[in-house]
Amino acid sequence: MAVKIKLKRLGKIRSPHYRIVVADSRTRRDGRAIEEIGKYHPTYNPSVMEVDAERVAYWLGVGAQPTEPVLAILKKTGDWQKFKGEPAPAPLLQPSEKAARPSFEAIGGEDEGKGEAITQKKKAEKKDEAPAESESTEA
Repeated sequence: MAVKIKLKRLGKIRSPHYRIVVADSRTRRDGRAIEEIGKYHPTYNPSVMEVDAERVAYWLGVGAQPTEPVLAILKKTGDWQKFKGEPAPAPLLQPSEKAARPSFEAIGGEDEGKGEAITQKKKAEKKDEAPAESESTEA
C-alpha cells in the first residue's frame, strides 16, 4: 500500500482551507485519512502553515511520499530540509501588528463647523449675474 502526504480541502467555495493528512494513495482527495498532521490556510495574509514536525518526520521515515503542494509547504516550514539533512531555510514571515491610525485631533485637524456647503450653487450665481448686466446696460 502506497502512502501519501496530501492536502484535504475544507471550507466554502471561495474560502478554502486545507488539512495536511496522511492517506492511502488510492483514496480520493477529501476521503478517509490515516492521520491529520497539519493545517494550511492560503487565504490569510500571510498564509498559515502549521505542521506537526515529529509526525512528518515519522511518516517520511517510513516511506510516505508528499504531493507537490505538501512538499512546497514542508520546504517552507523546514521539515523537508531536516529530513534530507540540508540547512534550514530562512524563517517565515510573521503577521505584523497593524499600527493604529492617528485620530483627527492628533493630526492637528481643526473642525470650525461653518455650516455651509463647500461648493457654490451654480444656479444662484447665474441669477445674480444676469440682473447686474441688465442694470449696467441701461445706465
